[in-house]
Amino acid sequence: MTSPTTPQPLAGLRVLDLATLFAGPLAATMLGDFGAEVIKVEHPRRPDPARGHGPAKDGIGLWWKLLGRNKRALTLDLSGPGGRDLLLRLAEETDVIVENFRPGTLERWGVGWEELHAVNPRLVLARVTGFGQRGPYAQRPGFGTLAEAMSGFAAVTGEPDGPPTLPPFGLADSIAALATAYAVMTALAGRDATGLGQVVDMAIIEPILMVLGPQTLWYDQLGYVQPRTGNRSRNNAPRNTYRTSDGHWVAVSTSAQSVAERVMRLVGRPELTREPWFAAGATRAEHADELDEAVGHWIARRTREEVVSAFEKAEAAVAPVQDVRDVMEDPQYRALGTITEVDDPELGPLRMQNVLFRLSRTPGAIRWAGRPHGADTEEILTELGLTAARIAALRAEGAL
Repeated sequence: MTSPTTPQPLAGLRVLDLATLFAGPLAATMLGDFGAEVIKVEHPRRPDPARGHGPAKDGIGLWWKLLGRNKRALTLDLSGPGGRDLLLRLAEETDVIVENFRPGTLERWGVGWEELHAVNPRLVLARVTGFGQRGPYAQRPGFGTLAEAMSGFAAVTGEPDGPPTLPPFGLADSIAALATAYAVMTALAGRDATGLGQVVDMAIIEPILMVLGPQTLWYDQLGYVQPRTGNRSRNNAPRNTYRTSDGHWVAVSTSAQSVAERVMRLVGRPELTREPWFAAGATRAEHADELDEAVGHWIARRTREEVVSAFEKAEAAVAPVQDVRDVMEDPQYRALGTITEVDDPELGPLRMQNVLFRLSRTPGAIRWAGRPHGADTEEILTELGLTAARIAALRAEGAL
């Protein structure tokens, strides 16, 4: 694990994470991983629901340990005057605020863009919602699942004769988090040029639409609607998952023509490469049954280790279908340091995903895992200049 004392490229940047669940908080996590000071702001009596999502150990949510890493934990009731005033004071010395309330909520509490911009013209406000800040759906509850359905992702996922398929994890939220972190850094670059912050309007339904590729162009120009094709592709073949003799699965890709030719030579069917239709991915896809039968028959008579070794020697593209147990032991992930260990005062050593990418001069670091609800409230407010008596009074009135 990179030492927490190594140079951090976002050191000196302060982020207030007001968001809940996944897209907004994960964007703030990514900023914190590279040195930003992230303060997680939660309601005193209604913490981020992510703390209770998924399996727990000793009553402590494990997902939170990942999502809340590198964040200090503060409680504020933003809907009351005490919490409102403290947020505005914090905003004066903050670079980025990430929020995901329904449009108009911050404004109703008196801490909308106008008020925040007035106390700090350099502030960047990232607003992450299901459907964006305007439009007929803006006030609807928005979750990643709805974005996966609306964007076209579910429509193209699954077997041709099966139902549209949703991912068993937060795909749209995670894509939106990546996009939000990028948008924040873009807004900060703009601030460097102009001296002024701005609003980031991130709708979770949009980034996933972008990563689906040229579907909109295909439909606009050709009237073509991409169908569900299971593990197959309309653009190349063979491309599928195949079962090995020892009961494992491997995935084969032949996006490059040269790789497709190597695969067919490897599986003992070089004559297929001389067929006129083999010369292009789209026409190979029209013969996917024949190609899948050839590749699948060869793989089915060999173990996963034998298949991967043979493909590697042939410089053909293959990967084992791994579950998390395999990932934790995979030598490539180990070489990259993708899984790292973090010492946590509540649960002891934790293994989790490392920072998202490697920088050669200013690498990021995981300084701590997710903190208990409100664990840093007194410390943060003391740094803000509040006395112990004032903090106690705010706590008594329910603002903390």
